[in-house]
Amino acid sequence: MIGIGEPEPLTCSRAGCRETAEWRIEWRNPRIHSEDRVKVWLACPEHVDFLREFLAARDFPLRVVAADDTRTSA
Repeated sequence: MIGIGEPEPLTCSRAGCRETAEWRIEWRNPRIHSEDRVKVWLACPEHVDFLREFLAARDFPLRVVAADDTRTSA
């Protein structure tokens, strides 16, 4: 039933990974996204560097913050 029990843990965005995410990678593709459009990938400790480097290699603006960080990107 919805609303009963503990919420589902955040899951890593790396393909095939089912680990709990501890990091948020906030990014955008400046060729297709306006500055106010931010996409979010979640990452476990094992995959945070892989996902960050994947986006950085494409020169996408990004920010890595703790998954429980409730501040919004500016």
